[in-house]
Amino acid sequence: MFKQVKMCVRLSIIMALMVALAGCGAVQNKAATSSMDRQGQRTGASTSKPAETVELIVSAAASMTSALKDIQKAYEPNHPGIKLNFNFGASGALQHQIEQGAPVDLFLSAAAKNMKALVDEQLVDASQQKKLLSNELVAVVSTDGKAKVTKAADLTRDDVRTVAIGIPESVPAGGYAKEALTSLKLWDSLQSKMVQGKDVRQVLQYVETGNADVGFVYQSDALSSHKVKVAFTVDPTTYKRIEYPIGVVKATQHRKEAEDFYTYLQSKEALDVFVKYGFSVLN
Repeated sequence: MFKQVKMCVRLSIIMALMVALAGCGAVQNKAATSSMDRQGQRTGASTSKPAETVELIVSAAASMTSALKDIQKAYEPNHPGIKLNFNFGASGALQHQIEQGAPVDLFLSAAAKNMKALVDEQLVDASQQKKLLSNELVAVVSTDGKAKVTKAADLTRDDVRTVAIGIPESVPAGGYAKEALTSLKLWDSLQSKMVQGKDVRQVLQYVETGNADVGFVYQSDALSSHKVKVAFTVDPTTYKRIEYPIGVVKATQHRKEAEDFYTYLQSKEALDVFVKYGFSVLN
């Protein structure tokens, strides 16, 4: 009987010690947690999530490549939450991509007709688009080329074997070139010499590499290359005025950020960059 009582006493003592130790552990854990919480509040660590970067997809005419890359260098450092992702190409092709549902936030076209089509289809809000820039159409030759070209009539000479233009149906520069050559009654006679490019930058490349003797590009493209020189400036009365509209695509998932960049493109800082690359500002 005495042994049983003694054993019960021992068991009671052991259980009491286990409860006490468990209580100490809980107090220590709570203290450690509180300490970590206080440290987190002091350092700011583990209490806030890093801001997400917003990627803006900007579909822009190929002729704007150099200017927009410079603008990107100025814009992104002052807007650390924004990443500009440019999709350069022919304005007509970019228009069709938007019509087919491509994820685009802003559209910068080299022709008013492409923007108008998107406004008419209610894919761009009329109040969120504006004609911003203008340009000049020029004929360029390679700096080390042999073709002697100083005027449009020289394109019919025998030593001018190839004349490059953008595809008139999708490349605004090609459309302007066709309009000018038609007005000058040279379009039909030059058909056998024609080489067409998918955008104005490809036309420029044809001349740079010697795959074309002469190419029709914008003044801004001619200024971007040290491998070509302007042979002549196309008479502006032979084609419609070149206009570059910009607009916010209605389907954008980042409307505020898109509108902010749309506004920035109209600022003096951005316009000065465009002017540096040969564009002129429309009033």
